[in-house]
Amino acid sequence: MDQIAFGTDGWRATLDQFTDERVRIVGQAVADHLDAAGREGPVAVGYDARETSEGFAESLAEVFAGNGFDVILPERDAPTPVIAHAIVDRDLAGACMVTASHNPPEYNGVKFIPHDGAPALPDVTEDVVDRLAEPDLLPAAERGEVSRVDLVSDHADAARRVVGGVVGAGDGGPDLSGLTVAYDAMHGSGRGVTDALLESAGAEVVRLRCERDVTFGGDSPEPSAEHLGALADRVTDPDSGVDLGIANDGDADRIAVVTPERGVLDANLFYAACYDRLLETDSGPAVRTVSTTFLVDRIAEAHGEEVYETPVGFKWVAEAMGEHDALFGGEESGGFTLRGHVREKDGVLMALLAAATHAAEPFDARVDRLLDEHGRIAAGKVSLDCPDDRKAGVLDDLEDHIPESVDGREVAKVVTLDGFKLLLEDGSWLLVRPSGTEPKLRVYAEADSEDAVDDLLAAGRDLVEPLV
Repeated sequence: MDQIAFGTDGWRATLDQFTDERVRIVGQAVADHLDAAGREGPVAVGYDARETSEGFAESLAEVFAGNGFDVILPERDAPTPVIAHAIVDRDLAGACMVTASHNPPEYNGVKFIPHDGAPALPDVTEDVVDRLAEPDLLPAAERGEVSRVDLVSDHADAARRVVGGVVGAGDGGPDLSGLTVAYDAMHGSGRGVTDALLESAGAEVVRLRCERDVTFGGDSPEPSAEHLGALADRVTDPDSGVDLGIANDGDADRIAVVTPERGVLDANLFYAACYDRLLETDSGPAVRTVSTTFLVDRIAEAHGEEVYETPVGFKWVAEAMGEHDALFGGEESGGFTLRGHVREKDGVLMALLAAATHAAEPFDARVDRLLDEHGRIAAGKVSLDCPDDRKAGVLDDLEDHIPESVDGREVAKVVTLDGFKLLLEDGSWLLVRPSGTEPKLRVYAEADSEDAVDDLLAAGRDLVEPLV
């Protein structure tokens, strides 16, 4: 049990540590947590496209059934947001999702999703960890039933209804007729789900890596520019006839977009463009993490809306969206969701919104207009190696070394919501915070040019490295 370490909302590890015995221990802990919380409905267990995921999911289902819960499994590997939606749609007690998300194939993981479909907050995951124990199963006659269920269709209906509602297209969803989208599933669980949703709305879909490969082509299913070369080549080719590129990560809870002029679009600009589109037909505040662009704030201000800033981690975005009835919430790592939908990041839902946004005004034109109206922005980040047991000490030391200026820019304010965010007088900023998933410190910067961002990141590195 000492090898089971929960991160943001679950446990992730390489397969030498992520064993069936330990997965069953996690399942028993979740079952005990649900029992203590008085949750009596069925439990869902989802799984991604990795070679070992279905077997682990079946083991979890056996443990839940052995604790008296009826269990539903999807018909095949499924996106995490499909499982999260099923919890709310079917009034389930909660769910477990077997996935290592964007990690390489030698990893796997399991996350617990509570009854509201939003990411588990620390008090919940801490309670689960406190209950880690060997499975204690009921006699066979008292166990719950395990069944396979189509969960994708209901999620697709919800996505069409939610996106149609916020863009003014009605419950039937947006009309994407005449739009050609290249979709890259990265061999993950979005295949046959995201592409089918886009086609159902009228788009013509060109598929890339939409067949299951448990090794993800020997790479990580991470939708970053370095992994989306083929998609970018297709979309930026003026003779391809493709209007837009969309990719999901391995469990399809995140999205990346590729445009003809920019290639892989910075997720900060994607957030700003989508929020701008939403405010054409709807209203409401936005929620963003401390590492996400201030361009969102400028757009909100122009429309008389508020922006709520949270620590990094979608669980905090989800919590703030519920508190403030936010229209849109997300983070610069590519996770987003909409008001009226489950408060969990959803790359499938966002693919439909992205296509609808592009159909209304191409992303490149919209981004150009927004930058002209609200000022140019550029953003970047670097990572510095830092052992987990040194992170707190480094941040404590950094508190005593906050400079009066960074790269010649005076520090106007220091925000300590998540690490240290130095707001500079010219509107740029520098953020230093600990990674929640790796032995690293993250340094982020935003300014009005790429050169300025590079200078700020270099200054941030110089500030932090001596403290590690």
